[in-house]
Amino acid sequence: MADKHKDKDKDSGEAPAVREPSERELKAQRELATLGPHGEMELPSVTIEGYSLELREGDGFIGDTASRTAFRKMLDAWRVLFADMAGKDPFGSKPTLDIGKARLDELLEEGGPAAEAIRAAQEDYALQLAEVVPRFLKEKSWKGVKRVIVGGGFQQSEVGQIAIRRAAALLKAAKVPIELRTLRHHADEGGLIGWVHLAPTALLQSYDAILAVDIGGTNVRCGVVLTHLHKTPDMSRAEVVKRDKWGHAGDEPTRTELIEGIAGMLEKLLAHAEKKGIRVAPFIGVACPGLICEDGSIAGGAQNLPGNWESTRFRLPRDLYERLPMINGGRTQICLHNDAVVQGLSELPFTQDVERWAVLTVGTGLGNASYTNRQPA
Repeated sequence: MADKHKDKDKDSGEAPAVREPSERELKAQRELATLGPHGEMELPSVTIEGYSLELREGDGFIGDTASRTAFRKMLDAWRVLFADMAGKDPFGSKPTLDIGKARLDELLEEGGPAAEAIRAAQEDYALQLAEVVPRFLKEKSWKGVKRVIVGGGFQQSEVGQIAIRRAAALLKAAKVPIELRTLRHHADEGGLIGWVHLAPTALLQSYDAILAVDIGGTNVRCGVVLTHLHKTPDMSRAEVVKRDKWGHAGDEPTRTELIEGIAGMLEKLLAHAEKKGIRVAPFIGVACPGLICEDGSIAGGAQNLPGNWESTRFRLPRDLYERLPMINGGRTQICLHNDAVVQGLSELPFTQDVERWAVLTVGTGLGNASYTNRQPA
């Protein structure tokens, strides 16, 4: 990581006088940062057919019936029923929303009334997911999809894994021609690793890694992603070698505070990479919820983030760029895309046996994206 744009003079060994950039130069740098390209849909090896589909059902969205929030509501309903039957709450006094994934897994393993309530909620959720998938398959951008990858934090638990496997069995029994799989990478890393397939390959050739950011309504994840491009050209061995996670929802930051926090996380990751001798490309991929426009603005779907992220004057790439130093002496290219799209792209090297595939990310809501693999020229 360069020291805030300063370099030693090769001949004298002294730091040259620093010239303050002109307003015109600063404007050019800001414009460069907002060029992206943001929200790209056509990539060399895959076409992103669509994302953030909002399928309505009555007054709500069908995706909301298969979200992590929906599962918690199902579990809460069964909890009340079991408490009424037994005269005692099987989960104790802690609210359902405050019971973590690890604790639910423990309760499922322990058995008893709490495990029975969890299994009942799993069945309810599986039935909902098995109804949601065929609804997406009827959409134009999902026509011909043969495999659906389920990502997001829900599938990181045994409770979630069992519910998803049950949904897969229900789809098979209903003769729905679809294969349901869970995300290969950890949910905290899939949304970072996917950026290796969006970054310019020519840029990656000269470096070891990139920086990536995954912004959610509850957490922000930042990481150093090694591409291993020269060992595996398809980047199937790409990995996160250092990451940081901030549960910002509990801190209730403003939009500006969240961006400043992300910039601070990235600076620490750059320092770590420099210490380890990792050459980081002057590229940062940023994933967040919503519809991403070419100019780096967000058209909608970012309502769970603090502040107004959908303002026509707000450009996240520009605001982040202005808070960061140069990386390895180069102007930093910051690209923005949808979080479900990026998480799905982490599966790209492992989906080459099908032409059409898609991703559903189970979180506060239900993110979605669909893809068509492109044949080599």
